[in-house]
Amino acid sequence: MQEGQRDTVAVLDFGGQYAHLISRRIRECGVYTELLPYNTSPATLRELRLKGLVLSGGPASVYAKDAPRCEKGVFDIGIPVLGICYGLQVLVDYFGGVVRPAERREYGRTILHAEGKAELFYGLPKRFVCWMSHGDEVEKLPSHFKSIAHSQNSFAAAVQHINLRLYGLQFHPEVHHTKHGKRLLRNFLLRICGVKPTWTMRNFLDRTIHDIRQRVGYDRVLCAASGGVDSFTTTALVQKAIGDQLTCIFVDHGLLRKGEPESVLSTLRRKLEMKVIFVDAGERFLKRLREVSDPEEKRRIIGDEFAQIFKEQSRAHGPFDWLAQGTLYPDVIESASASGPAVRIKTHHNVAGLPRSLPFKLLEPLRFLYKDEVRRLASLLGIPREIVNRHPFPGPGLAVRIIGEVTQEKLRVCRDADAIIEEELKRSRWYDKVWQVFAIVGDDRAVGVVGDLRRYGYIVTVRAVESTDAMTADWSRLPYNLLQQISTRITNEIPEVTMVTYAISSKPPATIEPQ
Repeated sequence: MQEGQRDTVAVLDFGGQYAHLISRRIRECGVYTELLPYNTSPATLRELRLKGLVLSGGPASVYAKDAPRCEKGVFDIGIPVLGICYGLQVLVDYFGGVVRPAERREYGRTILHAEGKAELFYGLPKRFVCWMSHGDEVEKLPSHFKSIAHSQNSFAAAVQHINLRLYGLQFHPEVHHTKHGKRLLRNFLLRICGVKPTWTMRNFLDRTIHDIRQRVGYDRVLCAASGGVDSFTTTALVQKAIGDQLTCIFVDHGLLRKGEPESVLSTLRRKLEMKVIFVDAGERFLKRLREVSDPEEKRRIIGDEFAQIFKEQSRAHGPFDWLAQGTLYPDVIESASASGPAVRIKTHHNVAGLPRSLPFKLLEPLRFLYKDEVRRLASLLGIPREIVNRHPFPGPGLAVRIIGEVTQEKLRVCRDADAIIEEELKRSRWYDKVWQVFAIVGDDRAVGVVGDLRRYGYIVTVRAVESTDAMTADWSRLPYNLLQQISTRITNEIPEVTMVTYAISSKPPATIEPQ
């Protein structure tokens, strides 16, 4: 956690798919929040001087033998608690109530009926739509708890302790489908917890500049720039804090999009007036990736090669005391399972992919931000709009969009297809309507016919998703005529391609990038 003179609410993650969404909704209310493991100790929570605590949903049943539970003493800290879905069941179970499998499970749209004058429902109508997702229900409330809302199938759709500031919701206020969910969360935060809504990107900017100056002092910083909004924002933020003590390093690992090296260098040097070390390292990266197909091994190799280059350039142009990176909160969570009963999804090259032998202290000023927050921060820093709104691009580059071994031919096919997709999206004005669109190339091939000749070529898969923070995503419903134009151009202009397919899996269960 960053220095704590601001009001903070923590979310304990019980493994629910909406844990990050709860965190983001709280931040949208102007309140800083952190996502912590469900078994965080009461002592740690006290040290954080929290104003409130939220228990997330989760896939477990609280009556199961190995169900995740809070540490003893969490509810004795004296701060308000809001349990959501599984979090409500944790509250009920902890205080001696009974949870059982529901005779009538509730999933999706449900009408909630509020009872009495509960502070949690202040200013809300007595009857509104909420979103349920549970197969268990409260059979018996603990003593000193009462129901403050019901649904058709649940007498305890919302509960509260009579004397303590403990609340539980069987539904999900964080999802857009719950009609007044955000207002309900604001009631908990502002009215019950007494939080001051001071979390804004302007305040974060001022605070972080101060923090960087305090931490770095007169040391020199090397900042890894990649061309994405995360690295550009990190670069601009650190430069604003320490000026000439910063030097950027831009490594072309040979896995970038078409025209990207020239574009990134021009922006860094001309538009942002940065000192830049440029390293053309395509051959050495491709050499190390030769005959490597496993996606985790690719990421590890790329992270290690970046680290070697950083050390070499520090000896040549330094020494540098710090390495600054554009690491975001989702990177940390996916790489390290930093919260909740989860497993590592992917090794992000700039998090778990870096070796511990790096001779730098790490400076990651965006480490607790989501992508949408970074974009707001980038705008405040005056970063050009075309960079702020550019689709995310992974640090390992096209290596994680090429399934199997990374070869020169597959790279060229992927790069050319990606350029066609971007051109068509911009031409049709769909580029700014979706989160991310790109090409995927693997080893599978399909028979095609060109004129009267048989051709055996690559299959290019188009992946288009809608998201706000990359933690969850849905596949984008691009117009058929746009998809047809993309397919026609790819198969006409890239001789090695005979078929174009479209990926329609959401996250979860898929991830956005294929590897």
